[in-house]
Amino acid sequence: MTKVDLKTMAHLKGKSKLFFSLIVLASTIKQAQANSKTVFENSLFKESITNQQQLQGKVVDSDGKPVAGVTIAVKGTSKSTQSDASGNFSLEAKSGEVLVATSIGFKAKEVTVTGSNVSIRMEADQSQLDEVVVVGYGTQKLKEVTSSVAHVSADQFRQSGARNPLDLIQGKVAGLQVSRSGSNPNSGVATQLRGAISVTGSASPLFVIDGIPGGNPDLLQQDDIESVDVLKDGSGAAIYGTSANAGVILITTKRGKPGKAKFNYSNYLRKEYVYNRPDFLTPQEFRDKIASGEIKQPDFGHSTDFFDDLINKDNFSQNHNLSMSGGNESTTYRGSVNFRNLEGIAKENSRKEYTVRTSINQKGFNDRLNVLLNMATNTNNANLLGGGGWESEVTKNPTLSNFNDDGSYRYDRTSTNEFARLFTETSYRKQQTSSLDGKADLDIMEGLKASVFGSVQRNSYIDGAYRALDSEASLEDQDYPGGGYASKSNLLNERYAFEPTLQYNTKIADKHGLTALAGYSYRYEKEEGQSADNRGFINDNFHEDNLSEGQALRDGRANMDSYKNDNTLIAFFGRINYTFSDKYMAQFILRREGSSKFGANNKWGSFPAVSVGWNISNEDFMKDVDFINNLKLRAGYGETGNTGFANNASRLTLGGGGKYLFPDETYRETYGPDRNPNPNLRWETKKETNIGVDFTMFNNKLSGSIDVFQRKTVDLLDTYTTPQPPYIRNNIYSNVGTLSSKGIELALSYRAIDHDNFKWNMDFTASTLKNVLDSYSNDVFTVKYKTFGSIGGAGALGDAFTTYEGQRVGQFFGKRFAGFDDDGKWLFYNRDGEAVRNDEINNSRDDLNSSDLAVLGNAVPKYYVSWTNNFSYKNFDLRIFMRGKFDYDILNTTALSYGNKVWSGNLLRDAFTKYKDIDDTYMYSDYYLESGSHLKIDEVTVGYRFKLKNESWINNLRAYLTVQNLATITGYSGNDPDFVLDAGLGNEVNGQSLGIDSRGPYPNTRSFLFGLNFSF
Repeated sequence: MTKVDLKTMAHLKGKSKLFFSLIVLASTIKQAQANSKTVFENSLFKESITNQQQLQGKVVDSDGKPVAGVTIAVKGTSKSTQSDASGNFSLEAKSGEVLVATSIGFKAKEVTVTGSNVSIRMEADQSQLDEVVVVGYGTQKLKEVTSSVAHVSADQFRQSGARNPLDLIQGKVAGLQVSRSGSNPNSGVATQLRGAISVTGSASPLFVIDGIPGGNPDLLQQDDIESVDVLKDGSGAAIYGTSANAGVILITTKRGKPGKAKFNYSNYLRKEYVYNRPDFLTPQEFRDKIASGEIKQPDFGHSTDFFDDLINKDNFSQNHNLSMSGGNESTTYRGSVNFRNLEGIAKENSRKEYTVRTSINQKGFNDRLNVLLNMATNTNNANLLGGGGWESEVTKNPTLSNFNDDGSYRYDRTSTNEFARLFTETSYRKQQTSSLDGKADLDIMEGLKASVFGSVQRNSYIDGAYRALDSEASLEDQDYPGGGYASKSNLLNERYAFEPTLQYNTKIADKHGLTALAGYSYRYEKEEGQSADNRGFINDNFHEDNLSEGQALRDGRANMDSYKNDNTLIAFFGRINYTFSDKYMAQFILRREGSSKFGANNKWGSFPAVSVGWNISNEDFMKDVDFINNLKLRAGYGETGNTGFANNASRLTLGGGGKYLFPDETYRETYGPDRNPNPNLRWETKKETNIGVDFTMFNNKLSGSIDVFQRKTVDLLDTYTTPQPPYIRNNIYSNVGTLSSKGIELALSYRAIDHDNFKWNMDFTASTLKNVLDSYSNDVFTVKYKTFGSIGGAGALGDAFTTYEGQRVGQFFGKRFAGFDDDGKWLFYNRDGEAVRNDEINNSRDDLNSSDLAVLGNAVPKYYVSWTNNFSYKNFDLRIFMRGKFDYDILNTTALSYGNKVWSGNLLRDAFTKYKDIDDTYMYSDYYLESGSHLKIDEVTVGYRFKLKNESWINNLRAYLTVQNLATITGYSGNDPDFVLDAGLGNEVNGQSLGIDSRGPYPNTRSFLFGLNFSF
């Protein structure tokens, strides 16, 4: 040791300082003797410019404005830091070392240290043409992409406490609809990309998480996600073949970066309040209506708000995420631990989760080998008991009580005491989901790289439920009255994937770029489970943990079931990308795929795609067009498939026919065919054409894209009626129909203001869509129309939608309201435009020439828009996110059932105003159709980034407050129109149907969320 860091000595105290000084002294004397010099004092105290020094620096942009949050690292070491709000930073470095500065939105910059002060000027990369987006089995620069791909980075995510990754990008991707039925923490989301694509097949997009096909979103926490990329059209999604009809969503998680160890902690705390509850009579209003004779019901003398009794007013949700990352040029790592406890607005409705995620990246073989390992596991406990019963409770006579006079729960056989059920029953799910994946890349030679990827996913859960002896379900059971009920079931799902690929990149004559990818894919999935239930328990000691104690098992009346199935998919695929002079691009894809799900005559299918691009702005004739920075034209065609149907749908299977008494006086189970075989069963195929334009204008202030698409799904899968004979059963699962959609999508980003202290950026998306059921018949099977959307409730009113061949999806079909007669009876228009009573209406759907029924409206929004405004003033930031759906209709079934005074329980206030003229039975017509158009102020976030001292152990600290569902501007009189499903054809998804506002939805809430993020 010949030189001394005086700052190091200055920070030492006591004996440590003395000991350090003695070492320095001895080292200095030894050096002096070796050089025959007597310069002890100079050697000890004089600091050389080549020695380690505390470097002071500042980061600015091309206009000289400070840039915060830039990562500055000493190349080849683990030392790094970040610039503060003023662009300043300090870092230990010595002369000759190279600093590397990186930040989103700027090009990486390298600066050599020559003194104790340095200024780094970052060059903006606002055109983002060099930004890398994730595509199937690789990445591409944005400027080279020829298909329709939407990229959403972490800084664009919603900040309202997502449970599902799709919540983060709701309203952020033009053409992608994400619908949730409410704020229930245990509910899923319904998704639809560019319209409905199937009748009975899977409508869910393919999730690819860090390369895992069919990855489980439950393993993801919002703070672990780096970006989400959506392959919207067939020319990009074809690389995934029969899994990609509904689109592909590629999720990339965060990785460690070279530099010193970095810790990040983030959390949020959320409180929810009921917003826009159903407008029913209060107990006193109900009592007044009884007194006035407007309601002919008994007054039981109580005043009970049954709806309010189900509300969890003490709800409090929280999320905590701690991550650590770091490494050097050869090894990087990242690990995170997450705890999340979500409580619903309903009592006994919650979800508690623990997640651990690790990622290790190791280079070797002279940096020619790169190995990446990821592991994640999630354990969650869900309380499934609460969250329902809203319709039953809000429509009860409010002069009743949940309790008898002696304090016991009040039960009757005409309804369920949903409040009592929360304290006399249990229902839960204990679930564990894990995944392990690894990828190894080897650079064989220049431009040639071999990769191998493998993954294992395991999802298992146990469901348990118990109904106590004093529960209503037990007391009213006819077979074992007063005996407890217990059930238990489990599921195990395992997925395996193995995908080796070979990729070659080359540049020819500096103008021709070629990238070729070839690969093989093997996927295997198996699922098994079992369930059992029993009744007649004589005590509540065992709950569902000792099923054999129930009397029903001894009597041979308990239930037990088990199952197991699997499927295999293999594929060969290739992709070629060609570029010429950064002006002209082309992409070719072919995937050849086989699946065990297909019929014997259709085991294999091919999925081709081609797309081209033209960077018009790189042409010579565009050099003088100053207001256009970049302009690219894209066009593509691709085919994808859908295999989202049962594993054995094409095969002849056997099923139990029941137990019968044989001649030997023994009961035996009988078996027989329960499915018609279909050796011609194949996948649904979607054929899609897309034309798009990407642009940046006005000195890169405005950027965006426009896409026009047309797609057609052929060989739709559904069940069709078959004659007996020759068929064994009366129905068969087959490919018959055709479904099409077309639309336009627009995405814009605009930097409105960019001053030193104040910035305003905005993002805007819009889309329009038309969906048509082209045909539902062929030479073998003929179906004129399909009905969807069960109305439910009183009156047995059937389905709301009748979709004929060649007609738009989501068409409400029924009677046209013409008023009421003097007696309050319904009048409807017949086909001649005359107002007639209901018994004179021709309800035929088979003969439209004589039918009085007609198209009433459409449940599919014609227009979708979203608008995000981001403001920043000094250390404050503000985000306002709005989205809306326009030009569509909703069937208000709450009004249909409870705006009619024929109902014997509580009624809507509108029953005595808006619907006061009705003196007739329940009826479905356009009388109950309302415009669902609305604009929602969905999220408002205010944040503050604290200015920290350079020597602070905290690098970054930000606090924020978010209000979700602040306001909804709409003329719709029912529940929140945003929670009414706008996807599909009308078949039920997660308990919802397209365009039908159910009578008992999970309550709409407004939430307040406080969050904190900091790193150290």
